[in-house]
Amino acid sequence: MSFRAVALVAATATTGLMAGVFGLYAHTIMRGLGKTDDRTFVGAFQAIDRAIINPLFMLAFFGALVSGAVATFLYLQDDDGSVLPWVAAGTVLYLLVVAITVSVHLPLNDAIKAAGDPDHIDVAATRAAFHEGRWVAWNVVRVILNTVAFVLLLWALVVHGRDTASSDAEDSAGASAGAAAGAASGVPAAAREAVLR
Repeated sequence: MSFRAVALVAATATTGLMAGVFGLYAHTIMRGLGKTDDRTFVGAFQAIDRAIINPLFMLAFFGALVSGAVATFLYLQDDDGSVLPWVAAGTVLYLLVVAITVSVHLPLNDAIKAAGDPDHIDVAATRAAFHEGRWVAWNVVRVILNTVAFVLLLWALVVHGRDTASSDAEDSAGASAGAAAGAASGVPAAAREAVLR
């Protein structure tokens, strides 16, 4: 497997993982927290956001962007144009996901964590300042973008596989044709190569 194929597989896998993470927030975590009282919401969200900042999450979050960029660069250097558009489009969409996370979600997350211990703050005011509706709405946007990016990268893998199989088939057909021509002329392929040298 070529290095560009490895980069594409890595980009696809990590992008898919992140789509799952953000999707979980959309259909479960925020829905559940939305039904709790203010103190529970603030305390639980603070705990979740502190827990999610871990090496595995960071590896997937930034790894998807880095591996996507590497794959795009490698296909840009050596590609017939069939795979590159899908890889580039998927990477650009995931870049938008990162931009939304950094510009919208990260400041809101940091603000609610900085508010302090729920036992010693005005939790109602803290929750109101969090702008829960804005957080949820933009999370839906990044889920959609992330999922589409994942699908595009999956299709890039399919196209890459087809191109590789087609190339291998052409090489095999060429080798077979050469062997057949040599047999027809009565000269073994090895002997013909020796003469040419």
